[in-house]
Amino acid sequence: MARGNAGRRRVVVLGATGSVGTQTLDVLAHLRVLRERGVIDADFEVVGLSACANARELQRLGEPWGSPRLALADPGAVADLSHEPAKTCLSGPASAEHLVRELEPDVVVASIVGIAGLPSTLAAAQIGADIAVANKESLVAGGEIVLATAQRTGARLLPLDSEHAAAWVCLKSLAGPAYTPPAAPPPGLRRLILTASGGAFRDRSRDEVYDAKPAEALNHPNWDMGAKVTIDSATLANKALELIEAHWLFGVGSDRLGVLVHRQSIVHALAECDDHGVIAQLAAPDMRLPIQAALTHPAIVDAGDRPTLDLASLGRLDFAEPDFERFPALAMANHVIDEGGTKGAVFSAANEVAVEAFLRGEIPFGRIDELAAEVTLGARSADASTLEAVIEADALAREAATALFAGA
Repeated sequence: MARGNAGRRRVVVLGATGSVGTQTLDVLAHLRVLRERGVIDADFEVVGLSACANARELQRLGEPWGSPRLALADPGAVADLSHEPAKTCLSGPASAEHLVRELEPDVVVASIVGIAGLPSTLAAAQIGADIAVANKESLVAGGEIVLATAQRTGARLLPLDSEHAAAWVCLKSLAGPAYTPPAAPPPGLRRLILTASGGAFRDRSRDEVYDAKPAEALNHPNWDMGAKVTIDSATLANKALELIEAHWLFGVGSDRLGVLVHRQSIVHALAECDDHGVIAQLAAPDMRLPIQAALTHPAIVDAGDRPTLDLASLGRLDFAEPDFERFPALAMANHVIDEGGTKGAVFSAANEVAVEAFLRGEIPFGRIDELAAEVTLGARSADASTLEAVIEADALAREAATALFAGA
């Protein structure tokens, strides 16, 4: 059950200065216009924004919404705010979590990158808020505890990533429009398939890109994303994380999850049914479309000037099975799902450390997924039913990954 009443929806955007955060605020501004025109009943009000350190941008983003409560993970960044916001801004590593608990919003947009987003996502689940999920690591690492909490409080998990949003649309075709994660897969589902663009190196062999530089890996052919997500797209670690996230969102095991490389990024997910029919969701590659779909669920609302899909102009859609030797992160996804426990936290942390090392020029591109796999396979899966256990597993995996790339 969503908090508050059906009309007024108080929203907190975590990670507001990032790509997903800024696009979410763009969508919310569009929905405010629709409300003023009488097109929709829902009245979205941004009451809180968080960021890591970009204080001036955070303040600028909040201005159209009056005086939302601000939170900055970097305490030193508060000095960059103007006088009045600086006096009331929450600060420190736990500021996003405190923001959620203090404001008790109806909707929390969880778009903080990495394990840092888990405590605030868990806080949102604990208060029973709708959680618009863009932070993969929260479910990859802490899926067990987040789902258990959401099921107890009635919190709903609204997928923001284009693939999970598309999978949600496909599953609603089988289960009905009220179907909302966390939930068991609907009857009739045989397999859930996510698509992958293939990233910057999709047409090059592993040997050809092993020593590729960050500038090359950051040149994504279809999407404009942050550095971490773009590198993960090039290794397909992003898709591995999405498979693990889909397991938690939709209750599907590794044997019922699949991936297709689809270079046009038009078909975002497919549901293969027991009767051998396939349901697919198609849309132009614009993150604002799944963001709006999540925020307005279960209604389908006019997207305004967002791009429409012209299939005739495309002419063709291509699909291919991914090569698990070329992209070993995909095998790690199956391993994590099958093993359970803290394996998700280990894989997520090891991959994050490897990506950061690559971006600093300390390891070659081809070493990223190798390092993540070595740490994940070498770690013991432990109980992941508490936040402390997940954070400890994350920390140990970071130590192990750092030791490996440092040559210790």
